[in-house]
Amino acid sequence: MKKRDILEIKVENMEFGGTGTTVVDGIKLSYKGGIAGQKVKMLVKKVRKTKAEGKILSVLEPAEIETSPTCPHYGICGGCSMLSVPYDEQISIKKNQIIELFNEAGHTEVADLEVLKSPSPYEYKNKMEFTFGDKEKGGELMLGMHAKNSPMSIEYVHSCMIVDEDYRKILVATTEFFRNANLPHYRVLAHEGYLRHLVLRKGKNTGDIQVNIVTTTQLEFDMDTYANMLTKLTLNGEIKGILHTFNDSLSDAVIPEKINLLYGVTDFEDILLDKRFNISPFSFFQTNTHGAEVLYSAVKDMIGDKKDIIFDLYSGTGTIGITVSDKANKIVGIEIIEEAVEAAKENIKKNNITNCEFIAGDVATEVSKISENPELILLDPPRAGIHPKAMGDIISFNSKEILYISCNPKALMHDLKVLKSAGYKIKEVVGVDLFANTPHCETIVKLQK
Repeated sequence: MKKRDILEIKVENMEFGGTGTTVVDGIKLSYKGGIAGQKVKMLVKKVRKTKAEGKILSVLEPAEIETSPTCPHYGICGGCSMLSVPYDEQISIKKNQIIELFNEAGHTEVADLEVLKSPSPYEYKNKMEFTFGDKEKGGELMLGMHAKNSPMSIEYVHSCMIVDEDYRKILVATTEFFRNANLPHYRVLAHEGYLRHLVLRKGKNTGDIQVNIVTTTQLEFDMDTYANMLTKLTLNGEIKGILHTFNDSLSDAVIPEKINLLYGVTDFEDILLDKRFNISPFSFFQTNTHGAEVLYSAVKDMIGDKKDIIFDLYSGTGTIGITVSDKANKIVGIEIIEEAVEAAKENIKKNNITNCEFIAGDVATEVSKISENPELILLDPPRAGIHPKAMGDIISFNSKEILYISCNPKALMHDLKVLKSAGYKIKEVVGVDLFANTPHCETIVKLQK
């Protein structure tokens, strides 16, 4: 095996996070994607002594476990890499992968765990960010997801199965409207064009819909005509707000340099475990509402008896702290994003909660200023895990219990080693599948001093 070889191989193993592996001539070949049992055509990209990297060019034969129905975009768009696998089988795969992660990291006391399912594997997403572009250079305007193995190509995902009918209707109507308007999409490499993204959000328990059209300032166009078209659509939910975000940054991310309200209001509401939450255009909210209810219910169960003081670190808009507020006499939350903290404070008022306090600042800085000692600390850090400075301060509180909620189990494995060396032991582990049909999964770990 050497660089640029084209191989026909069988996917032997699936590692957590969506990496497939196959041993070829004694060398472990790793690649993005792949379902165990598939026969694939593979491009070898790098070769070292004991490992190599590859890229799947095409699937030649499906795996035996691929028996679930798929949408017409499956295998083309870059999402839903496990859509063809029955949901129960997906849960089994994720369970085994998480156990393997723990054991490989030396946490061999975790021999078994439960992965809680999303209430539905379909139409669960409450936020989708679609991109304007074309499928072939100079082709018809498309609105959808980046194509797999061809990031400059856009797949028009009009039949996407992980969003509901309202999303599909708005996507199709938006595509047809701007095709008729004959407006150019933004070309990332040339830094030219107008149409960039369509961001849709919906309160799955309220039906509130927020539409956010993102463009550059390179052209002038009357977006009121677009908003007027949207308000005439027949939808199951109700459009609460239509926004026009201007973004001239070179990054392909949605950066709100200026926001113009075209219709309604800027924020909308959703409900989690009977608590109401205000959601602003760019605030974080779990993208699977009903799955988040499963997650937060599991957190409440793992907290157990009511505590005196709980610290909610990396608290975001306060969703976790507020939903578990009945499990403590006092909850103190810390979050670096000031907008999120202001939203958390509004959410406290909205739910008439008096025992939650939220502080704006970096966890690594703010925890050292708190004199109170918690009985339990809730940790829900970003994907990179916990900053070493913050970790030292967290440990210094000598809390009896820590509940670590992780969206990236690989970073979790490192942080667990630090916590265990400080005298904590793993008492319970639960997985929660917030991302059905993808390789990702949340993990909750309860530690005791």
